[in-house]
Parts: sequence; C-alpha cells; structure tokens
Amino acid sequence: MDLDFEWIFFCLQDTVGTKDQSKYDNNVTKYSMKDGSNNFHVVELEDKRKFAKDSEEDYDPYAHREVQHPTTFTETLFHLMKGSLGTGILAMPNAFANSGYAVGFVATIIIGLLCTYCIRVLIQSEYELCKRRKSPSMTYPSTMEAALEEGPTFLRPVAKYCPHIVNLFLMVYQLGTCCVYTVFIAENLQKALYDYTAIEDKRVYMLILLLPLILINWVRNLKLLAPLSTLANGITFVAFGFIIYYIFRTPISLEGKEVVGEIRNFPLFLGTVLFALEAIGVIMPLENEMKKPKKFMSTFGVLHLGMALNIVLYVGMGLFGYLRFGKHVSGTITADLPHEELGARIVQISLAVAIFISHSLQCYVAIDISWNHYVQPKMKQTSAKTQIFWEYAIRTFLVIITFLLAVSVPELELFISLFGALCLSMLGITFPALIQTCAFWKVKASRERFYLATKNTALILFGILGLVVGTTTSMQKILEKF
Repeated sequence: MDLDFEWIFFCLQDTVGTKDQSKYDNNVTKYSMKDGSNNFHVVELEDKRKFAKDSEEDYDPYAHREVQHPTTFTETLFHLMKGSLGTGILAMPNAFANSGYAVGFVATIIIGLLCTYCIRVLIQSEYELCKRRKSPSMTYPSTMEAALEEGPTFLRPVAKYCPHIVNLFLMVYQLGTCCVYTVFIAENLQKALYDYTAIEDKRVYMLILLLPLILINWVRNLKLLAPLSTLANGITFVAFGFIIYYIFRTPISLEGKEVVGEIRNFPLFLGTVLFALEAIGVIMPLENEMKKPKKFMSTFGVLHLGMALNIVLYVGMGLFGYLRFGKHVSGTITADLPHEELGARIVQISLAVAIFISHSLQCYVAIDISWNHYVQPKMKQTSAKTQIFWEYAIRTFLVIITFLLAVSVPELELFISLFGALCLSMLGITFPALIQTCAFWKVKASRERFYLATKNTALILFGILGLVVGTTTSMQKILEKF
C-alpha cells in the first residue's frame, strides 16, 4: 500500500485530536540524519497542515480536464437557464397563490439565494476533493462518497452507500419530472382542443400519449433528438413571450389578492419553488464541461448571472401571473389562458409539443442510472441482442411507471410540490451541506470546524424539515382530492 504524507498526517490528526491543535500548528519537528562523512544535519519539516495544503495545491483539476467539446461562457449560461426554465416557471403563479404575493416575492428571492449558495458549496467541495484525489472532475454521487470517506469517523462506514442514495433521489426526481410533463401535456391539449373534441378527461389524453412517449424514449442516441430539442427550446421561448402578453395586455389589479397566504399552504409553495428553481442535476456536468471552468463561480460568472436571471424571471412570472389570475390560478398558467382565442390555443399546443420532446431528455437520466449503473453490469455474460432487449424493456417500464403515477394523480400543482419537497430539499440543500462539512472536516481547525458544523447542521435540518413537511402536506392534499 502506498502511503502519502497527507494520509499519514490525517491519521495522526485523528489520533492526536484538536484540543491543543495550535501547539502542533506552530511546532517544528527536527530529525537528525547522518551522512557518509559522519556529519549530522538537522532537517526541519514545515507545519504539517501547511505542507498538506501546499501538496494539494500542486494539482489543479481544471488544468487536467480533457473535454471533447468544451462549452463557452455564453453556452454554459444558456444551458443553465434552460435547465431551470420549464414547467416549473409556469407553476409559479400557483405557488404565489399558496403564499400570498408579498410572502411569495420575498421567499422566492431567499430560496433562490439559498439554492445558489448550496450550489457554490457543492462545486467548491468537489474542487477540493478533486485536488486531494488528483482527479480532474467528479460526479455528484462520487463527490458525496469521497466527502463522507474523509468526514467524521461515524459517517465513514456509510460512504459506500451514498452513491446509491444520491442516484435514488436523482432517479425519483427525474421520473417525477416525467410525471409532471405527462400531466402538463395532457392538460394543455385538453384546454386547447376542448371545443373540437368530446374528450373531457385528461386521463384519456394521457392514454393516447402513452405509445408516442414510449417510442420517443426508445431513441438511444440523444444526438438524433438534438434538432428536435433545439426546436423545442425555440418554441418554449416564443410561447413565454405570448404568455407575458396575455398577462399584461390589460391592467393588473391587487384587488382580491392576498398579501400573505395561509400558513398551512406554505409547504406547497416551498416545494413548487424548489422544483422550479433548482437545477442541481445539471450543475456539475455544466461546470465540468466548461472551457474556462474558473468563470463558473466568479463574481460575475455563469452561476451568479444565471441564477440571478432565473430568480428575476421566476419572481416576475409568479407575482404577475398571480395578480392576473388570482387565487384560483391553475397548476400551470397556460391552462388559464383564454381558450376561445386562437393565440392561446397555439401556445398550449406548442408547449405541449415542446414538453413532449423534452420528456425523453428528462427520462434519459433515470434510464442511464438504472441501466448503466445497475442492470447492464450484471448482464456482461449475456449476448448483445439480449442486452438491447432488456434495455428497451427498462425504457418502456420507466415510461409506464410515470404514466401510471400521472393517471392516478392528474393534478399538476400537487405533483410539482410533492417532488420538489421530496427530492430537491435533499439534493439541493441537505446533501451539499453534508458534503461540505465532510470535505473540509480534516483540514479545518477546531473553531472553524465548529462554525462549519453549526452552519451546515442548520441547512441540513432545514432541508429535512422541507422534505418531511412538504411531502406530508402534498400527500395530504392528494388524499383529500382523491
């Protein structure tokens, strides 16, 4: 076994403890060495902590990254915003209906800043761990595992299970998003075609959509969907322009709008905002693929600029959408557009098509995790044809699962709130705080360690509280409705 200086120092540090750490920080250890001429030389070793830090700084993960198609600043910014802008922003007026417009305005900004901070924490921790392990980059699950391996002693035994826990939450979140997309498509088609068909139940539209959704998720090469994805993005931005027109085409009034909503509905607001604002699933891949990754978290970098723009857009859509349509606003603002007007119908159908295309992109993450990480490794001895058969079977199975969930609870706002509270409170808040605590546990002095643990414990408790209360409230609403 190769033992490097840092590993030995960490073992010694665990043995010695940190009660009198300042003594060790200032001490100089002297060794006597004898050469061939019988002359003794005194060799002074620098402070262990400084030496360990310097040895880490010799390796720059950014300099060792080899990206086949690196993205520019503008491209990364666009991808970040695109990763956040979707069905979530169209649900923001409903979120404000649960919180009241004053509380919603302030709380959305606070949650947006908190999400940004937690993303910074995650990226900083990944960079620190990459330096120590001399790895160019890490994924979210591998960062979690590496952090807990270096964290407090009592957490280290669970480190090997962490990638599976993160993958589970990522899968549930992505499949939940697919459920939201299924309901969204059906609801918009129902509204747009209401005067032309006798179909009144959105579940019928979901059933009609099932086969097309299966077929589009059978596309194994995402490059084939790239042109359609670009088309979907263009449709989405144009549709947003029409929605803004419908919001502001007549004067907006505060009459009948609540400044502060009911406290019992606030968890629904929290879950919706987390679902809408959090882009934790795309953050690390985006940073890892940048041509100049140091600009990702600089003062006016991709993260700060992108999240600031997203917060402004979400606050604006939530506030003015609620002020336009009031407390009875639907789970998606598109359902409240005047369906008797051709322009509104075009918006509804266009967004339904765009989200249909995006469904396969969202489901791809769940397919990748389930197939490439868990199923395929156990089928290495089987033939290629057999593996392809089971890959298609898993793709079909995941689509059917999301379809059944959507049919059982065809309420968009409840799905959004449920999966926002269930997954993103953990992925976006709790896990980054835990990762930072563990990643810097061994290199912080006792006072810094206490501050780090206290601050992140508060974040972890807040995330768990959001998970429990938000999920419970959403489930209660689902049971009440059905």
